[in-house]
Amino acid sequence: MSTHPVATQLPSVEEPVNLPEPQSLTPERLRAWAWHRQGLDGSLAGCTAEQVFARAGWARSVGGANPYLTLFARAGIRREQVDTDVLAHRVLELPVARGCTYVVGRADFAWALKLGKDGAEAIRVLGRLGVDRGEITLLEEQVLHVLTEAEGPMDPRQLKDELGDSVRNLGEEGKKKGATTTLPTALGILQAQGRIRRVPANGRLDQQRYAYEPWGLAPSGIDDDAVRTELIRRYLGWTGGATFKQSQWFTGFTVAQTKAALAAVAAVEVPTALTEAGGDALWMLPEDVGRLAAFEEPAGEQIQLLAGTDSLFLLRRNAADLLAEEDRDKPALGSLALQADLPDHPILDRGRIIGLWQYDPAKERIVPWLFHGPTPAVTQRIAEVEAWIREDLGDFRAFSLDSPASRQKRIDGLAASAASSIAGTAG
Repeated sequence: MSTHPVATQLPSVEEPVNLPEPQSLTPERLRAWAWHRQGLDGSLAGCTAEQVFARAGWARSVGGANPYLTLFARAGIRREQVDTDVLAHRVLELPVARGCTYVVGRADFAWALKLGKDGAEAIRVLGRLGVDRGEITLLEEQVLHVLTEAEGPMDPRQLKDELGDSVRNLGEEGKKKGATTTLPTALGILQAQGRIRRVPANGRLDQQRYAYEPWGLAPSGIDDDAVRTELIRRYLGWTGGATFKQSQWFTGFTVAQTKAALAAVAAVEVPTALTEAGGDALWMLPEDVGRLAAFEEPAGEQIQLLAGTDSLFLLRRNAADLLAEEDRDKPALGSLALQADLPDHPILDRGRIIGLWQYDPAKERIVPWLFHGPTPAVTQRIAEVEAWIREDLGDFRAFSLDSPASRQKRIDGLAASAASSIAGTAG
């Protein structure tokens, strides 16, 4: 059994669960299991965006194209449909887990917002700059009044112009602390409360320019403990199992809160083949333990190109676990095997990273580096995603400041690694 110093203090479940043999839970099997739980095996084909987010988890949005590829890879959903869903409020980009923005399905709007930061940290920063809570409260009400009277959404510059002296400039000291004015704090609090919502300026999720409009979302009506329990339940379902530390990282919960939430969902500690070598056990929902025991790894190739911030990686930040042992020592990978996050976007087969890619918009093509060369299935999927990017997106941005110029070094590096691999194979 695991000797995890924190997790083993959790209460045991009332009814014993038959655990799979640890040695049967190899890295290869667990990769395929996570792949299946994420719906990357074709099991989400034809689903709506809301259904995908419910099954695979919310899509991280940092002004990049990940939400679009998340839905295209799993359910074949095109950008036009995603943008329509955003416009119709079926899915929205909201500050939720750890206060970070994710694209979330509407069934989760109210309770997920309770996970976001309520502005307490920002209020403390402003307090050190001589701004009291009353001033921010007044600014919140003024923002709401202006947006309610406006004919449409307003961007921060328009709001600042309309509010005039009500928005205080915090000078050089404020800049050093990341707070140039009082407006962002007021906007953040109003968003966390569901009183306003952020609107993509051009309707697209991959270009980080926003305006704001009144929302008036009804509160969830559930307390903080219930919210934490629900997030752990969803998280373990999305991942198919995660370590204690991974659960704590994603949720942002304290050790005590994480223990309580795991106990509330009757999570089961499941040792794996790596546990006896010092690795942490997985915590799983009881119903998933049996499913994992009966799970059959797919025999044929299942190729996907994903974003580096896809839920498959970001939920647990375990990209290194998705590399086969034989691929970790490739010189061109550098320190990738030791990184929590990927420097490039991955190409995968049944949960195993088999290559990396970037998009070159100047040549309208994907630049791939395949560790072991292409198969017909890999070549076909690269062509499909390449065509989708050209037709739907025009470019594939990893985050808001990503640009063709900023990623050129990575593109050149992948091309050089690919050429070297081909030369090595020919030799």
